[in-house]
Amino acid sequence: MEKEFEPRNFIEEFIVEDLKANPVVKTRFPPEPNGYLHIGHAKALYIDFSTAERFDGTCNLRFDDTNPTKEDVEFVDAIEQDIRWLGFNWDKLCFGSDYFDTCYELALKLIRDGRAYVCDLDKDQIREYRGTLTEPGINSPYRERSIEENLDLFERMKNGEFPDGSRTLRAKIDMASPNINMRDPALYRILHRSHHHQGDKWCIYPMYDFAHPIQDALEGVTHSLCSLEYEAHRPLYNWVIDACGFEHKPRQIEFARLNITNTIMSKRFLRALVEGGYVSGWDDPRMPTLCGMRRRGYTPEAIKDFLNRAGVAKADSVVDFAMLEHCVREDLNAHADRAMAVLDPVKVVIDNFPEDKLVDVSIENMPIAEEGDEKFGLSHTVRFGRELWIERDDFMIDPPKKFFRLKPDGEVRLKGAYIIKCVGWELDEEGKVSVIHCTYDEDSFSGENQRKVKGTIHWVPAADAVSAEFRLYDLLMTEENVSADDFIEKLNPDSVKLMHGYVEPFLADAKCGDKFQFMRIGYFCCDPDSREGNLVFNRTVGLKDSYKPGN
Repeated sequence: MEKEFEPRNFIEEFIVEDLKANPVVKTRFPPEPNGYLHIGHAKALYIDFSTAERFDGTCNLRFDDTNPTKEDVEFVDAIEQDIRWLGFNWDKLCFGSDYFDTCYELALKLIRDGRAYVCDLDKDQIREYRGTLTEPGINSPYRERSIEENLDLFERMKNGEFPDGSRTLRAKIDMASPNINMRDPALYRILHRSHHHQGDKWCIYPMYDFAHPIQDALEGVTHSLCSLEYEAHRPLYNWVIDACGFEHKPRQIEFARLNITNTIMSKRFLRALVEGGYVSGWDDPRMPTLCGMRRRGYTPEAIKDFLNRAGVAKADSVVDFAMLEHCVREDLNAHADRAMAVLDPVKVVIDNFPEDKLVDVSIENMPIAEEGDEKFGLSHTVRFGRELWIERDDFMIDPPKKFFRLKPDGEVRLKGAYIIKCVGWELDEEGKVSVIHCTYDEDSFSGENQRKVKGTIHWVPAADAVSAEFRLYDLLMTEENVSADDFIEKLNPDSVKLMHGYVEPFLADAKCGDKFQFMRIGYFCCDPDSREGNLVFNRTVGLKDSYKPGN
Protein backbone atom coordinates (compact mmCIF):
# COMPACT_ATOMS: atom_id res chain seq x y z
CA MET A 1 0.00 0.00 0.00
CA GLU A 2 1.02 3.60 -0.52
CA LYS A 3 2.40 5.36 2.54
CA GLU A 4 -0.37 7.95 2.58
CA PHE A 5 -3.06 5.27 2.85
CA GLU A 6 -4.98 5.72 6.09
CA PRO A 7 -7.09 2.79 7.36
CA ARG A 8 -10.69 3.86 8.02
CA ASN A 9 -11.48 1.13 10.55
CA PHE A 10 -10.03 -1.81 12.46
CA ILE A 11 -10.63 -4.22 9.56
CA GLU A 12 -8.47 -2.13 7.27
CA GLU A 13 -5.83 -1.91 9.99
CA PHE A 14 -5.63 -5.73 10.06
CA ILE A 15 -5.42 -5.87 6.27
CA VAL A 16 -2.68 -3.26 6.07
CA GLU A 17 -0.66 -5.37 8.50
CA ASP A 18 -1.34 -8.56 6.52
CA LEU A 19 -0.27 -6.91 3.27
CA LYS A 20 3.31 -6.93 4.51
CA ALA A 21 3.33 -10.71 4.03
CA ASN A 22 0.81 -11.05 1.19
CA PRO A 23 -0.03 -8.24 -1.29
CA VAL A 24 -3.35 -9.84 -2.31
CA VAL A 25 -6.78 -8.98 -0.86
CA LYS A 26 -9.70 -11.23 -1.71
CA THR A 27 -13.03 -11.16 0.12
CA ARG A 28 -16.38 -12.83 -0.42
CA PHE A 29 -20.04 -12.08 0.27
CA PRO A 30 -21.79 -15.34 1.24
CA PRO A 31 -25.59 -14.85 1.55
CA GLU A 32 -27.92 -17.79 2.09
CA PRO A 33 -30.56 -17.81 -0.68
CA ASN A 34 -33.52 -18.38 1.64
CA GLY A 35 -34.93 -14.86 1.57
CA TYR A 36 -34.36 -11.35 0.33
CA LEU A 37 -31.47 -9.16 1.46
CA HIS A 38 -32.28 -6.50 4.06
CA ILE A 39 -30.41 -3.40 5.20
CA GLY A 40 -28.46 -5.49 7.73
CA HIS A 41 -27.15 -7.72 4.95
CA ALA A 42 -26.32 -4.54 3.04
CA LYS A 43 -23.80 -3.63 5.72
CA ALA A 44 -21.96 -6.94 5.27
CA LEU A 45 -22.25 -6.60 1.50
CA TYR A 46 -20.90 -3.06 1.62
CA ILE A 47 -17.98 -4.02 3.85
CA ASP A 48 -17.05 -7.07 1.73
CA PHE A 49 -17.18 -5.32 -1.63
CA SER A 50 -15.92 -1.86 -0.66
CA THR A 51 -13.00 -3.29 1.33
CA ALA A 52 -11.88 -5.29 -1.69
CA GLU A 53 -12.23 -2.21 -3.91
CA ARG A 54 -10.25 -0.06 -1.50
CA PHE A 55 -7.30 -2.45 -1.63
CA ASP A 56 -7.55 -3.07 -5.40
CA GLY A 57 -8.66 -6.60 -4.59
CA THR A 58 -11.59 -8.77 -5.63
CA CYS A 59 -14.76 -10.02 -4.00
CA ASN A 60 -16.63 -13.21 -4.84
CA LEU A 61 -20.36 -13.68 -4.54
CA ARG A 62 -20.87 -17.12 -3.03
CA PHE A 63 -24.30 -18.45 -2.21
CA ASP A 64 -24.26 -20.32 1.08
CA ASP A 65 -26.69 -23.00 -0.07
CA THR A 66 -25.85 -25.82 2.34
CA ASN A 67 -29.42 -26.05 3.71
CA PRO A 68 -31.97 -26.85 0.99
CA THR A 69 -35.01 -26.53 3.27
CA LYS A 70 -36.00 -22.98 2.27
CA GLU A 71 -33.47 -22.08 -0.42
CA ASP A 72 -34.73 -21.21 -3.87
CA VAL A 73 -33.54 -19.83 -7.19
CA GLU A 74 -36.00 -16.93 -6.69
CA PHE A 75 -33.80 -15.67 -3.87
CA VAL A 76 -30.62 -16.23 -5.86
CA ASP A 77 -31.90 -13.97 -8.64
CA ALA A 78 -33.13 -11.33 -6.16
CA ILE A 79 -29.80 -11.21 -4.33
CA GLU A 80 -27.87 -10.75 -7.57
CA GLN A 81 -30.22 -7.92 -8.55
CA ASP A 82 -29.79 -6.18 -5.18
CA ILE A 83 -25.99 -6.33 -5.35
CA ARG A 84 -25.94 -4.86 -8.84
CA TRP A 85 -28.46 -2.20 -7.80
CA LEU A 86 -26.12 -1.08 -5.02
CA GLY A 87 -23.41 -0.67 -7.65
CA PHE A 88 -21.15 -3.63 -6.91
CA ASN A 89 -19.86 -6.41 -9.16
CA TRP A 90 -18.39 -9.72 -8.06
CA ASP A 91 -15.25 -11.34 -9.37
CA LYS A 92 -16.60 -14.90 -9.39
CA LEU A 93 -20.12 -16.22 -8.89
CA CYS A 94 -19.95 -19.34 -6.74
CA PHE A 95 -22.31 -21.73 -5.01
CA GLY A 96 -21.33 -23.43 -1.79
CA SER A 97 -23.06 -26.56 -3.09
CA ASP A 98 -20.55 -26.73 -5.96
CA TYR A 99 -17.97 -27.73 -3.33
CA PHE A 100 -20.03 -30.61 -1.90
CA ASP A 101 -17.84 -33.27 -3.54
CA THR A 102 -14.72 -31.68 -2.05
CA CYS A 103 -16.40 -31.30 1.36
CA TYR A 104 -17.33 -34.99 1.28
CA GLU A 105 -13.77 -36.03 0.41
CA LEU A 106 -12.39 -33.85 3.19
CA ALA A 107 -14.88 -35.36 5.62
CA LEU A 108 -13.54 -38.80 4.66
CA LYS A 109 -10.02 -37.50 5.31
CA LEU A 110 -11.01 -36.38 8.80
CA ILE A 111 -12.52 -39.79 9.51
CA ARG A 112 -9.37 -41.56 8.29
CA ASP A 113 -7.26 -39.22 10.42
CA GLY A 114 -9.33 -40.11 13.46
CA ARG A 115 -10.69 -36.56 13.70
CA ALA A 116 -14.36 -37.22 12.90
CA TYR A 117 -16.92 -39.89 13.78
CA VAL A 118 -20.52 -40.84 13.06
CA CYS A 119 -22.77 -40.20 16.06
CA ASP A 120 -26.20 -41.76 16.66
CA LEU A 121 -27.32 -39.29 19.33
CA ASP A 122 -30.38 -37.29 18.40
CA LYS A 123 -30.54 -33.50 18.55
CA ASP A 124 -31.78 -33.34 22.14
CA GLN A 125 -29.22 -35.87 23.36
CA ILE A 126 -26.37 -33.97 21.69
CA ARG A 127 -27.52 -30.82 23.46
CA GLU A 128 -27.63 -32.68 26.79
CA TYR A 129 -24.18 -34.22 26.31
CA ARG A 130 -22.65 -30.91 25.29
CA GLY A 131 -22.64 -29.46 28.81
CA THR A 132 -22.94 -25.81 29.78
CA LEU A 133 -20.78 -22.73 29.98
CA THR A 134 -19.71 -23.80 33.48
CA GLU A 135 -19.74 -27.59 33.08
CA PRO A 136 -17.78 -29.69 30.56
CA GLY A 137 -19.54 -31.92 28.10
CA ILE A 138 -19.65 -35.72 28.08
CA ASN A 139 -18.18 -37.81 25.31
CA SER A 140 -20.68 -39.42 22.98
CA PRO A 141 -20.90 -43.21 23.44
CA TYR A 142 -20.17 -43.45 19.70
CA ARG A 143 -17.03 -41.32 19.86
CA GLU A 144 -14.61 -44.29 19.79
CA ARG A 145 -16.05 -46.10 16.83
CA SER A 146 -13.39 -47.54 14.59
CA ILE A 147 -12.29 -45.69 11.47
CA GLU A 148 -13.65 -48.54 9.36
CA GLU A 149 -17.09 -48.40 10.98
CA ASN A 150 -17.22 -44.62 10.63
CA LEU A 151 -16.30 -44.81 6.96
CA ASP A 152 -18.97 -47.43 6.36
CA LEU A 153 -21.68 -45.53 8.22
CA PHE A 154 -20.82 -42.23 6.56
CA GLU A 155 -21.01 -43.79 3.10
CA ARG A 156 -24.38 -45.32 3.99
CA MET A 157 -25.53 -41.91 5.19
CA LYS A 158 -24.60 -40.55 1.76
CA ASN A 159 -26.41 -43.41 0.05
CA GLY A 160 -29.66 -42.54 1.81
CA GLU A 161 -29.98 -45.60 4.08
CA PHE A 162 -30.88 -43.62 7.21
CA PRO A 163 -33.74 -41.22 7.99
CA ASP A 164 -33.37 -37.50 8.67
CA GLY A 165 -31.77 -36.65 11.99
CA SER A 166 -30.83 -40.25 12.84
CA ARG A 167 -27.09 -39.74 12.52
CA THR A 168 -24.56 -36.92 12.20
CA LEU A 169 -20.90 -36.73 11.39
CA ARG A 170 -19.13 -34.91 14.21
CA ALA A 171 -15.63 -33.52 14.61
CA LYS A 172 -13.58 -35.12 17.38
CA ILE A 173 -12.12 -32.15 19.22
CA ASP A 174 -12.61 -31.59 22.96
CA MET A 175 -15.82 -32.04 24.94
CA ALA A 176 -14.25 -30.13 27.84
CA SER A 177 -13.34 -27.07 25.76
CA PRO A 178 -14.40 -23.76 27.34
CA ASN A 179 -15.69 -22.84 23.87
CA ILE A 180 -18.89 -24.86 23.39
CA ASN A 181 -18.51 -24.60 19.61
CA MET A 182 -15.42 -26.83 19.91
CA ARG A 183 -17.24 -29.62 21.75
CA ASP A 184 -17.40 -32.11 18.90
CA PRO A 185 -19.51 -29.96 16.56
CA ALA A 186 -21.60 -31.52 13.82
CA LEU A 187 -20.02 -31.50 10.36
CA TYR A 188 -22.77 -33.26 8.37
CA ARG A 189 -26.46 -34.00 8.85
CA ILE A 190 -28.94 -36.18 6.99
CA LEU A 191 -31.57 -34.24 5.08
CA HIS A 192 -33.64 -35.86 2.36
CA ARG A 193 -34.50 -32.71 0.43
CA SER A 194 -34.17 -31.73 -3.20
CA HIS A 195 -31.61 -28.95 -3.64
CA HIS A 196 -32.27 -25.87 -5.81
CA HIS A 197 -28.84 -26.17 -7.46
CA GLN A 198 -27.83 -29.83 -7.03
CA GLY A 199 -31.20 -31.52 -7.43
CA ASP A 200 -31.40 -34.92 -5.68
CA LYS A 201 -27.71 -35.76 -5.79
CA TRP A 202 -27.25 -35.42 -2.04
CA CYS A 203 -29.16 -36.43 1.05
CA ILE A 204 -26.40 -35.38 3.45
CA TYR A 205 -25.42 -31.75 3.74
CA PRO A 206 -22.35 -30.14 5.36
CA MET A 207 -22.89 -27.74 8.24
CA TYR A 208 -22.01 -24.08 7.71
CA ASP A 209 -19.10 -24.21 10.17
CA PHE A 210 -17.54 -27.01 8.15
CA ALA A 211 -18.34 -25.87 4.61
CA HIS A 212 -17.59 -22.19 4.95
CA PRO A 213 -13.87 -22.31 5.84
CA ILE A 214 -13.33 -24.97 3.15
CA GLN A 215 -14.97 -22.74 0.55
CA ASP A 216 -12.92 -19.74 1.66
CA ALA A 217 -9.70 -21.71 1.41
CA LEU A 218 -10.53 -23.18 -2.01
CA GLU A 219 -11.36 -19.73 -3.42
CA GLY A 220 -8.21 -18.14 -2.04
CA VAL A 221 -10.12 -15.74 0.18
CA THR A 222 -7.63 -13.77 2.26
CA HIS A 223 -10.04 -12.09 4.66
CA SER A 224 -13.29 -13.70 5.71
CA LEU A 225 -15.29 -10.76 7.03
CA CYS A 226 -18.35 -11.69 9.07
CA SER A 227 -20.64 -10.43 11.81
CA LEU A 228 -19.80 -10.55 15.48
CA GLU A 229 -21.79 -13.69 16.37
CA TYR A 230 -19.18 -15.73 14.50
CA GLU A 231 -16.37 -14.60 16.77
CA ALA A 232 -16.89 -17.62 19.02
CA HIS A 233 -16.83 -19.82 15.90
CA ARG A 234 -13.42 -18.57 14.79
CA PRO A 235 -11.46 -21.33 16.61
CA LEU A 236 -13.57 -23.91 14.78
CA TYR A 237 -13.04 -22.06 11.49
CA ASN A 238 -9.28 -22.28 12.02
CA TRP A 239 -9.52 -25.91 13.18
CA VAL A 240 -11.25 -26.95 9.96
CA ILE A 241 -8.64 -25.17 7.83
CA ASP A 242 -5.81 -26.89 9.69
CA ALA A 243 -7.44 -30.32 9.97
CA CYS A 244 -8.21 -30.39 6.24
CA GLY A 245 -4.56 -29.61 5.47
CA PHE A 246 -4.96 -26.33 3.60
CA GLU A 247 -1.75 -24.36 3.08
CA HIS A 248 -3.75 -21.20 2.34
CA LYS A 249 -5.21 -19.92 5.60
CA PRO A 250 -7.84 -17.18 5.35
CA ARG A 251 -8.16 -14.76 8.24
CA GLN A 252 -11.59 -14.36 9.81
CA ILE A 253 -12.40 -10.86 11.12
CA GLU A 254 -15.68 -10.05 12.85
CA PHE A 255 -17.60 -6.76 12.98
CA ALA A 256 -20.74 -5.62 14.78
CA ARG A 257 -24.07 -6.13 13.06
CA LEU A 258 -26.24 -3.23 12.03
CA ASN A 259 -29.11 -2.44 14.40
CA ILE A 260 -31.62 0.31 13.59
CA THR A 261 -34.36 1.75 15.79
CA ASN A 262 -37.95 0.74 14.97
CA THR A 263 -36.61 -2.00 12.71
CA ILE A 264 -36.46 -5.76 13.04
CA MET A 265 -33.83 -7.42 10.87
CA SER A 266 -34.23 -11.15 11.05
CA LYS A 267 -34.96 -13.04 7.87
CA ARG A 268 -37.06 -15.50 9.84
CA PHE A 269 -39.32 -12.81 11.25
CA LEU A 270 -39.48 -10.85 8.01
CA ARG A 271 -40.68 -14.09 6.44
CA ALA A 272 -43.35 -14.28 9.16
CA LEU A 273 -44.55 -10.80 8.17
CA VAL A 274 -44.82 -11.86 4.54
CA GLU A 275 -46.40 -15.26 5.11
CA GLY A 276 -48.76 -13.85 7.76
CA GLY A 277 -50.08 -11.23 5.37
CA TYR A 278 -48.98 -8.31 7.54
CA VAL A 279 -47.22 -6.84 4.49
CA SER A 280 -47.86 -7.22 0.78
CA GLY A 281 -44.61 -9.07 0.09
CA TRP A 282 -40.84 -8.98 0.45
CA ASP A 283 -40.80 -5.75 -1.58
CA ASP A 284 -43.44 -3.99 0.51
CA PRO A 285 -42.06 -0.43 0.87
CA ARG A 286 -42.36 -0.70 4.67
CA MET A 287 -39.96 -3.65 4.79
CA PRO A 288 -36.24 -3.19 5.55
CA THR A 289 -35.42 -5.36 2.54
CA LEU A 290 -33.37 -3.79 -0.22
CA CYS A 291 -36.11 -4.55 -2.74
CA GLY A 292 -38.62 -2.86 -0.42
CA MET A 293 -36.40 0.19 -0.04
CA ARG A 294 -35.84 0.30 -3.80
CA ARG A 295 -39.61 0.23 -4.38
CA ARG A 296 -40.11 2.96 -1.78
CA GLY A 297 -37.66 5.19 -3.62
CA TYR A 298 -34.47 4.87 -1.59
CA THR A 299 -31.37 5.25 -3.74
CA PRO A 300 -28.20 3.13 -3.70
CA GLU A 301 -26.17 6.27 -3.03
CA ALA A 302 -28.25 7.11 0.05
CA ILE A 303 -27.95 3.59 1.45
CA LYS A 304 -24.19 3.52 0.96
CA ASP A 305 -23.91 6.97 2.54
CA PHE A 306 -25.88 5.68 5.52
CA LEU A 307 -23.73 2.57 5.87
CA ASN A 308 -20.60 4.67 5.68
CA ARG A 309 -21.89 6.99 8.41
CA ALA A 310 -22.96 4.04 10.57
CA GLY A 311 -19.34 2.90 10.41
CA VAL A 312 -17.54 -0.35 11.13
CA ALA A 313 -17.18 -1.18 14.79
CA LYS A 314 -16.39 -4.13 17.03
CA ALA A 315 -19.12 -3.37 19.57
CA ASP A 316 -22.86 -3.55 18.93
CA SER A 317 -24.78 -0.28 18.79
CA VAL A 318 -28.14 0.98 17.55
CA VAL A 319 -28.42 3.56 14.77
CA ASP A 320 -31.32 6.00 14.64
CA PHE A 321 -33.68 5.31 11.73
CA ALA A 322 -33.81 9.09 11.27
CA MET A 323 -30.20 8.98 10.06
CA LEU A 324 -31.18 6.67 7.21
CA GLU A 325 -34.02 9.00 6.22
CA HIS A 326 -31.63 11.96 6.45
CA CYS A 327 -29.29 10.30 3.95
CA VAL A 328 -32.20 9.59 1.62
CA ARG A 329 -33.39 13.21 1.81
CA GLU A 330 -29.94 14.58 1.09
CA ASP A 331 -29.54 12.46 -2.03
CA LEU A 332 -33.05 13.04 -3.36
CA ASN A 333 -32.83 16.77 -2.68
CA ALA A 334 -29.80 16.91 -4.97
CA HIS A 335 -31.25 14.76 -7.76
CA ALA A 336 -35.07 14.59 -7.73
CA ASP A 337 -37.04 16.80 -10.10
CA ARG A 338 -39.59 19.12 -8.51
CA ALA A 339 -43.25 18.80 -9.39
CA MET A 340 -46.65 19.77 -8.03
CA ALA A 341 -49.11 17.22 -6.69
CA VAL A 342 -52.32 17.55 -4.71
CA LEU A 343 -53.01 14.59 -2.45
CA ASP A 344 -56.28 15.71 -0.85
CA PRO A 345 -57.83 17.96 -3.51
CA VAL A 346 -60.42 20.69 -3.28
CA LYS A 347 -61.41 22.71 -6.34
CA VAL A 348 -60.67 26.40 -6.78
CA VAL A 349 -62.68 28.42 -9.31
CA ILE A 350 -61.24 31.82 -10.24
CA ASP A 351 -64.42 33.71 -11.02
CA ASN A 352 -62.81 36.61 -12.88
CA PHE A 353 -60.47 34.48 -15.00
CA PRO A 354 -61.70 34.00 -18.58
CA GLU A 355 -63.06 30.51 -19.17
CA ASP A 356 -61.20 30.03 -22.45
CA LYS A 357 -57.92 31.54 -21.29
CA LEU A 358 -54.81 29.45 -20.55
CA VAL A 359 -51.48 30.84 -19.36
CA ASP A 360 -48.21 28.91 -19.51
CA VAL A 361 -46.48 28.75 -16.13
CA SER A 362 -42.83 27.67 -15.94
CA ILE A 363 -41.78 25.44 -13.04
CA GLU A 364 -38.07 24.79 -12.49
CA ASN A 365 -37.15 21.11 -12.48
CA MET A 366 -34.23 21.60 -10.10
CA PRO A 367 -34.11 25.04 -8.45
CA ILE A 368 -30.93 24.23 -6.53
CA ALA A 369 -28.98 23.13 -9.62
CA GLU A 370 -25.86 25.19 -10.19
CA GLU A 371 -24.39 26.26 -13.49
CA GLY A 372 -22.65 23.27 -15.02
CA ASP A 373 -25.13 20.75 -13.65
CA GLU A 374 -27.05 18.85 -16.32
CA LYS A 375 -30.36 20.03 -14.81
CA PHE A 376 -29.34 23.68 -14.53
CA GLY A 377 -31.99 25.94 -16.07
CA LEU A 378 -34.33 23.12 -17.03
CA SER A 379 -38.03 23.65 -16.45
CA HIS A 380 -41.41 22.33 -17.48
CA THR A 381 -44.63 24.12 -18.36
CA VAL A 382 -48.01 23.92 -16.62
CA ARG A 383 -51.13 25.49 -18.14
CA PHE A 384 -52.90 27.82 -15.71
CA GLY A 385 -56.67 28.11 -16.19
CA ARG A 386 -59.90 29.10 -14.48
CA GLU A 387 -60.23 25.91 -12.40
CA LEU A 388 -57.50 24.42 -10.22
CA TRP A 389 -56.95 21.84 -7.52
CA ILE A 390 -55.26 22.79 -4.24
CA GLU A 391 -54.62 20.87 -1.01
CA ARG A 392 -57.61 20.86 1.32
CA ASP A 393 -55.29 21.79 4.21
CA ASP A 394 -54.33 24.97 2.35
CA PHE A 395 -57.77 26.48 2.99
CA MET A 396 -59.50 27.16 6.31
CA ILE A 397 -62.80 28.94 6.90
CA ASP A 398 -61.88 29.79 10.48
CA PRO A 399 -58.08 29.81 10.55
CA PRO A 400 -55.83 30.33 13.56
CA LYS A 401 -53.51 33.31 13.82
CA LYS A 402 -50.46 33.27 11.55
CA PHE A 403 -52.24 31.06 9.00
CA PHE A 404 -50.74 32.35 5.79
CA ARG A 405 -52.50 30.09 3.35
CA LEU A 406 -55.90 30.64 1.74
CA LYS A 407 -58.73 31.92 3.97
CA PRO A 408 -61.85 34.11 3.62
CA ASP A 409 -60.81 37.48 2.17
CA GLY A 410 -57.20 36.29 2.34
CA GLU A 411 -54.64 36.23 -0.44
CA VAL A 412 -52.00 33.71 -1.44
CA ARG A 413 -49.71 33.33 -4.40
CA LEU A 414 -50.11 30.24 -6.52
CA LYS A 415 -46.65 28.84 -7.23
CA GLY A 416 -45.22 30.40 -10.39
CA ALA A 417 -48.52 32.10 -11.25
CA TYR A 418 -50.88 34.71 -9.82
CA ILE A 419 -52.04 36.01 -6.47
CA ILE A 420 -55.60 34.94 -5.72
CA LYS A 421 -58.11 36.06 -3.08
CA CYS A 422 -60.86 33.94 -1.53
CA VAL A 423 -64.30 35.50 -2.05
CA GLY A 424 -66.53 32.53 -1.15
CA TRP A 425 -66.93 28.76 -0.90
CA GLU A 426 -69.46 25.95 -1.30
CA LEU A 427 -70.15 23.01 1.01
CA ASP A 428 -71.20 19.49 0.08
CA GLU A 429 -73.90 17.40 1.78
CA GLU A 430 -71.46 16.40 4.51
CA GLY A 431 -70.54 19.96 5.31
CA LYS A 432 -67.10 19.77 3.71
CA VAL A 433 -65.78 22.47 1.45
CA SER A 434 -66.30 21.34 -2.15
CA VAL A 435 -65.47 24.50 -4.11
CA ILE A 436 -63.54 27.65 -3.23
CA HIS A 437 -64.33 30.78 -5.20
CA CYS A 438 -61.53 33.27 -5.76
CA THR A 439 -60.52 36.23 -7.84
CA TYR A 440 -57.07 36.84 -9.25
CA ASP A 441 -54.90 39.89 -9.64
CA GLU A 442 -54.15 40.06 -13.37
CA ASP A 443 -51.04 42.16 -12.77
CA SER A 444 -49.50 39.82 -10.18
CA PHE A 445 -47.96 37.17 -12.44
CA SER A 446 -44.88 35.63 -10.85
CA GLY A 447 -41.65 37.31 -11.87
CA GLU A 448 -43.47 40.25 -13.46
CA ASN A 449 -44.91 41.95 -10.40
CA GLN A 450 -43.23 42.78 -7.11
CA ARG A 451 -46.38 42.73 -4.97
CA LYS A 452 -45.85 40.23 -2.19
CA VAL A 453 -48.08 38.16 0.04
CA LYS A 454 -47.00 36.00 2.96
CA GLY A 455 -48.19 32.64 1.62
CA THR A 456 -47.37 30.63 -1.51
CA ILE A 457 -49.14 27.33 -2.21
CA HIS A 458 -48.88 24.73 -4.96
CA TRP A 459 -51.68 23.72 -7.32
CA VAL A 460 -52.57 21.49 -10.25
CA PRO A 461 -54.65 22.65 -13.26
CA ALA A 462 -58.06 20.95 -13.27
CA ALA A 463 -58.20 20.76 -17.07
CA ASP A 464 -54.91 18.86 -17.43
CA ALA A 465 -54.63 17.13 -14.05
CA VAL A 466 -53.65 13.48 -14.02
CA SER A 467 -55.30 11.38 -11.34
CA ALA A 468 -52.99 9.43 -9.05
CA GLU A 469 -52.96 7.25 -5.98
CA PHE A 470 -50.54 8.17 -3.20
CA ARG A 471 -49.30 5.67 -0.66
CA LEU A 472 -47.99 7.39 2.44
CA TYR A 473 -45.70 5.04 4.33
CA ASP A 474 -44.62 5.35 7.93
CA LEU A 475 -42.54 3.20 10.28
CA LEU A 476 -43.71 -0.41 10.39
CA MET A 477 -42.80 -0.68 14.08
CA THR A 478 -44.29 1.70 16.63
CA GLU A 479 -41.48 1.50 19.20
CA GLU A 480 -37.76 2.08 18.94
CA ASN A 481 -36.83 -1.24 20.54
CA VAL A 482 -38.39 -4.35 19.06
CA SER A 483 -37.57 -8.01 19.60
CA ALA A 484 -38.42 -11.37 18.13
CA ASP A 485 -40.90 -11.96 20.95
CA ASP A 486 -43.14 -8.95 20.50
CA PHE A 487 -42.61 -7.54 17.02
CA ILE A 488 -46.09 -8.50 15.78
CA GLU A 489 -47.69 -6.69 18.73
CA LYS A 490 -45.68 -3.56 17.92
CA LEU A 491 -46.71 -3.32 14.28
CA ASN A 492 -47.92 0.17 13.42
CA PRO A 493 -51.59 -0.04 12.35
CA ASP A 494 -51.16 3.29 10.53
CA SER A 495 -47.98 2.38 8.66
CA VAL A 496 -49.64 3.09 5.30
CA LYS A 497 -52.31 5.59 4.28
CA LEU A 498 -53.87 5.73 0.82
CA MET A 499 -54.89 9.01 -0.77
CA HIS A 500 -56.26 9.90 -4.20
CA GLY A 501 -55.53 13.17 -5.90
CA TYR A 502 -53.83 14.73 -8.89
CA VAL A 503 -50.40 15.45 -10.35
CA GLU A 504 -49.11 17.73 -13.06
CA PRO A 505 -49.70 16.50 -16.62
CA PHE A 506 -46.01 15.92 -17.39
CA LEU A 507 -45.99 13.15 -14.76
CA ALA A 508 -48.32 11.08 -16.93
CA ASP A 509 -45.16 9.72 -18.55
CA ALA A 510 -43.52 8.80 -15.22
CA LYS A 511 -41.92 5.37 -15.25
CA CYS A 512 -41.51 2.88 -12.45
CA GLY A 513 -38.72 4.07 -10.17
CA ASP A 514 -38.82 7.73 -11.26
CA LYS A 515 -38.36 10.01 -8.26
CA PHE A 516 -39.77 13.45 -7.60
CA GLN A 517 -40.00 16.04 -4.88
CA PHE A 518 -43.66 16.97 -4.64
CA MET A 519 -43.41 20.58 -3.52
CA ARG A 520 -44.24 21.21 0.13
CA ILE A 521 -45.12 17.52 0.65
CA GLY A 522 -42.17 15.17 0.32
CA TYR A 523 -40.24 12.85 -1.94
CA PHE A 524 -42.15 10.28 -3.95
CA CYS A 525 -41.35 7.39 -6.27
CA CYS A 526 -43.44 5.95 -9.09
CA ASP A 527 -44.58 2.46 -8.07
CA PRO A 528 -44.62 -0.70 -10.25
CA ASP A 529 -48.40 -0.86 -9.74
CA SER A 530 -48.77 2.23 -11.95
CA ARG A 531 -50.76 1.76 -15.12
CA GLU A 532 -51.83 4.14 -17.88
CA GLY A 533 -54.53 6.32 -16.37
CA ASN A 534 -53.80 5.03 -12.85
CA LEU A 535 -50.50 6.35 -11.54
CA VAL A 536 -49.29 5.20 -8.12
CA PHE A 537 -46.68 7.11 -6.10
CA ASN A 538 -45.02 5.93 -2.91
CA ARG A 539 -43.91 8.50 -0.37
CA THR A 540 -40.24 7.82 0.12
CA VAL A 541 -39.70 10.32 2.91
CA GLY A 542 -41.23 13.61 4.03
CA LEU A 543 -39.53 16.97 3.72
CA LYS A 544 -39.13 17.54 7.45
CA ASP A 545 -35.85 16.23 8.82
CA SER A 546 -35.62 15.45 12.53
CA TYR A 547 -32.09 14.08 12.36
CA LYS A 548 -29.23 16.31 13.44
CA PRO A 549 -25.83 15.11 12.16
CA GLY A 550 -23.29 14.89 14.92
CA ASN A 551 -25.82 14.16 17.65
